[in-house]
Amino acid sequence: MNVEILYTVSALFVLVFALTVVFSRLLIPVLRRHRAGQPILEIGPSWHLSKAGTPTLGGLAFIAGVGGALLLCAVYLLLTDNTTVLRAPALIFAYAVLCGAIGFFDDYRKLVKRENQGLTAPQKYLLQLLASALFLFVVRVMLQTDTSVALPFSDASLELGIFYYPLALLYLTGLVNALNLTDGVDGLLSSTVAVVAAFFLLWGYSEGKGTVMIVGGVLLGATLGFLCFNAHPAKVFMGDTGSLFFGGMVSAVGIVTEHPLLILLSCGVFVIEAGSVILQVIYFKLSHGKRLFRMAPLHHHFEKCGWSEWRVVGVFSAFGALFAAVSLMGR
Repeated sequence: MNVEILYTVSALFVLVFALTVVFSRLLIPVLRRHRAGQPILEIGPSWHLSKAGTPTLGGLAFIAGVGGALLLCAVYLLLTDNTTVLRAPALIFAYAVLCGAIGFFDDYRKLVKRENQGLTAPQKYLLQLLASALFLFVVRVMLQTDTSVALPFSDASLELGIFYYPLALLYLTGLVNALNLTDGVDGLLSSTVAVVAAFFLLWGYSEGKGTVMIVGGVLLGATLGFLCFNAHPAKVFMGDTGSLFFGGMVSAVGIVTEHPLLILLSCGVFVIEAGSVILQVIYFKLSHGKRLFRMAPLHHHFEKCGWSEWRVVGVFSAFGALFAAVSLMGR
């Protein structure tokens, strides 16, 4: 492992953590002054109604933190004539910002209209498809990626040919939305993404993947910094702005490294959360109104069963660590 990469990752982690904490402290009073409070759906858990008015759009803090840290790092690397190390991370960040911008527009509509709907599902998904298609095109041109994907637990790869692109679009948009669905309990998404970030660091270190380590470092700094304000009881929510940004960062790693299946495995908690919503809808329609879970996504089902938010976060993070451990064995 290149010692310079280790120094770069360490510096990025510290910078992102510090900037996220500082920007969050500055942003929360501004959001309160502008009454940028999260409206709560009446169909949600009744005890969540007390959270109405908690500032949202907090994702802007760690997006700015990651962007500021990467910019400072780029300036330093430019002076040392070694900017190539940030090429792939910069593309990943750019895609994540596009996803976050879609989330920001969604959050903005919620706040302006004072409702909890924002963009319609088709509108949001169309924008995500366009952002993902642009990302795939740029990665193909700049990083010369091919249309094969590595298979976990083996040294083999699967050549997908022309089928790669629609499957890659489905992978990107699906995983981005899976992370968005997971953001429903104080500190849940931040904690589970932190586990995935730790997996990135370990995976990147073990195989000398600088890009994966850099993404892991900035994600860990962002999640831990934001958890200082987002842990229960949350002082601020990240909103779709933050959850879609995290989704973009995590999913893009799979495309850049050509290991989307491994990323899906490491993101098992998010996949299960999204799967619970799909199963709920299918079962509801087939059973003419019956529910498979008390409420979907799955974390709300356990809340309805009497679990505290701390317990939900702890158990889901533990399962996230389990998926990460399995993924390390299958890298």
